[in-house]
Formats: sequence, C-alpha cells, structure tokens
Amino acid sequence: MSDPRMKIVLVTPEIPYNTGAIGRTCVALNLELVLIKPYGFSLDEKAVRRAGTDYWKYVNLSEYDTWESFLEARKPRPESLFFFEEHGAQTFYDPDYPKDAFLVFGCESKGLPLAILNGLEDRTFRLPMLDSRVRSLNLANVAAAVVYQAMRPQLGG
Repeated sequence: MSDPRMKIVLVTPEIPYNTGAIGRTCVALNLELVLIKPYGFSLDEKAVRRAGTDYWKYVNLSEYDTWESFLEARKPRPESLFFFEEHGAQTFYDPDYPKDAFLVFGCESKGLPLAILNGLEDRTFRLPMLDSRVRSLNLANVAAAVVYQAMRPQLGG
C-alpha cells in the first residue's frame, strides 16, 4: 500500500549537516526521508544530529542499499518521481506535484548518477539561478525550496 504523503529521497548523500537539516524539514512537514546508500558519513555522527537538532529522533527514516533496491521495494509510479539537478530541462515551478511524489536529490558533489537520469529528462527539474557565477546551491536549501513549492496546495499557498 502506497503512502499518500510526499517523500524526500537523497541518493548517496555526502554531507551530514545537509542530511540533518533535510531531516528536520521532513519532521516539520510530516514527510518521510528516504536515504539511498552509500553515505559519505555515519548516521551516528553528531553532525547529523546537530543539524537536525533535537528533531532527528522524530525523522520518519527509510534506508536502501541501492537505487534499484529502493525501486523494487517501493515501486513508485513513474509520474510520482521528480528528479532535481542543476541542468534540469524544466524549473521546479513547472510540474503539478501529486501528494505521493518522491522528490529525488543526488549527492552534493556529483548530483544524481546518469544511470538513474537516462531517459528521464522530462522528469528532471532545476531551481533557476540568475547569476552564472553560482555553480550550484546548497542541497538542504534546494530540498527545502522544492518541498515547499511542491506542497503549496496542501499548505494553503
């Protein structure tokens, strides 16, 4: 049975502070945080707990060893998957997000693997940046901006 709530999916996250901050956002919005291994840190690290403050213990957390094991276990509908990359074909303002959307983000240094993105250009989105001197935005900031935009109808926006 599918959970009707949105989920944030982090594929091979590298920085514990970002994962902790995203976990805190998930608690604030009653969302599940899905982590795909390997991680660039231990979930036992103080940094994850510190960024999530006292809320980390409340994170609805699921972990998977690989992207394939996640797909096999969760069986997400293709139209519920939304991938976020700095060179996405569309902006994150464009889609209508279903209530059961999986908002998928890659690791901080490399983004999402091409093996995941191949053939899914129509499911890949970006946050607009107006100054070309900025290569990318912080993952926790991007995830927060995306999830609040995706949940606007549910949050009264």
